[in-house]
Amino acid sequence: MTRIGIISDTHGYLDNNILKYFSDCDEIWHAGDIGNINVINQLMGLKKLRAVYGNIDGTEVRAGFKQDELFAVENCKVLLTHIAGKPYTYNNRIKKILLTHKPHILVCGHSHILRVEFDKQFNLLYMNPGAAGKHGFHHVRTIIKFCIEQSTPKNLQVIELGKRA
Repeated sequence: MTRIGIISDTHGYLDNNILKYFSDCDEIWHAGDIGNINVINQLMGLKKLRAVYGNIDGTEVRAGFKQDELFAVENCKVLLTHIAGKPYTYNNRIKKILLTHKPHILVCGHSHILRVEFDKQFNLLYMNPGAAGKHGFHHVRTIIKFCIEQSTPKNLQVIELGKRA
């Protein structure tokens, strides 16, 4: 079993409670709009980090991360990206990746809207953890924790970190 913490849209702010919530995770996945390298360093100091850059990320963050990451955890194929759209209305770039690589899980950010949904069209679990940072229009900062066991996602938890401001 692999324990995963998912975060997105930190915009340069990392709540100390995130480090506590993710302390029992094996991996942390950041779905972009990281904000600065300090966020990366803190997360990397805690656990194995997989991350992609987002539309607000500058040269320093983009130098260390790609726009998309395709990987597998316990035979579960994952696509990690920042801007994907949402189930049934993905952008064309993401649709091509989904059709070509057929991931079991799609993790994205950008919208600042927490959403977890099974997409029957692409036969995948769509996961957007919402936003963990203080910038944006969201009211509550959120992250997600879950497990992958024998290629199956399990025990999903949504964690509210408090109000945005």
